[in-house]
Amino acid sequence: MIIKNGSVFTSDGFEKKDIAFDTSHRIMAALPSADPDVFDAEGCYVVPGFIDIHTHGAVGADFCDADLSGLKRMAAYLKSCGITTFCPTSMTLPPEKLKEIFKTASDLMDVPDPAISRVAGINMEGPFISAEKRGAQKIDHIKNPDSSMFFSLFHGCQDRIKFVTLAPELPGSLSFIDTVKDVVSVSLGHSSADYDAAAAGFSHGADHVTHLFNGMEPFLHRNPGIVGAAADACAASENVFLELICDGIHIHPSMIRSVFHLFGEDHMILISDSMRACGMEDGIYELGGQRVEKNGSRATLHDGTLAGSVTNLFSCFQNAVSFGIPLVSALKAVTVNPAKSLHMEYAIGQLLPGMEADILILSKDLSLIAVF
Repeated sequence: MIIKNGSVFTSDGFEKKDIAFDTSHRIMAALPSADPDVFDAEGCYVVPGFIDIHTHGAVGADFCDADLSGLKRMAAYLKSCGITTFCPTSMTLPPEKLKEIFKTASDLMDVPDPAISRVAGINMEGPFISAEKRGAQKIDHIKNPDSSMFFSLFHGCQDRIKFVTLAPELPGSLSFIDTVKDVVSVSLGHSSADYDAAAAGFSHGADHVTHLFNGMEPFLHRNPGIVGAAADACAASENVFLELICDGIHIHPSMIRSVFHLFGEDHMILISDSMRACGMEDGIYELGGQRVEKNGSRATLHDGTLAGSVTNLFSCFQNAVSFGIPLVSALKAVTVNPAKSLHMEYAIGQLLPGMEADILILSKDLSLIAVF
């Protein structure tokens, strides 16, 4: 396949050129002399497939159902929306249930299907979180950090956990980070941590933040909390990444703009944090064993607590640009940066020779035209 005449995204901007991929779905170093399959992308952007590292569910399916057919349905929906790689994300549940859930992701990774979105690994959000900042997580199953439990789950799914969320103020959190940081990205979140506790977490090897601003103390001038500690961590290392829900509900557009300025575009990762009501009509749904009501673009528990989003990552990307984030910066936050956070930057996230040909064709108004 040759894609001709498009404006191809690079980490520095756009370049007008043609690209091609072979039957193994790898981008070619040179164009073939002839190819019967040609897509004319004149007047369009040609960009890498999007990567959602934090999504719980969509189209009625939820990763925590531990249902392989539901996970496949979710993956098919994501692919149709331009999300070609994702990390199914768990909730705070008992370890025996998490083991069952994680097996479904492992099973799907063992038999990849090019017609649906690729599973890059598992995002383990909980149970090592703060009860006070649990959000839509169920309090009954919250635990202090337990490396033995983590490694049991990690090895039980063939070492496929990519992220684990941790509240760094909990007893044993720093020793937990010391023990697991070489095999998984430790993400600070769902936490009441002050600046000192969060800074200690980063100094011990945490390199990620779970949905910045949501599920943590606010960013205050006398108590900057996780947000302030993350700013320092980003200044010290290029390998610290921050998730940002860009559904227009969880964070005000002004704060979205401010965060890109404060942390820099190379640290930002847009996520959906979507739950099973994403892509569905309004009504009553379930998340982590709790009743959730979807009303328009908002999903809430009975007490009004936000319960994830009902927006897919492609819409979050469109929102970011509409909020004033430069197009290149927004694209990095859904392609290059999440690929780096997964340590998969040599396989996905850019359109370079030898990499996966996960390719989207976008109109100049950022509508999705085609997914390859």
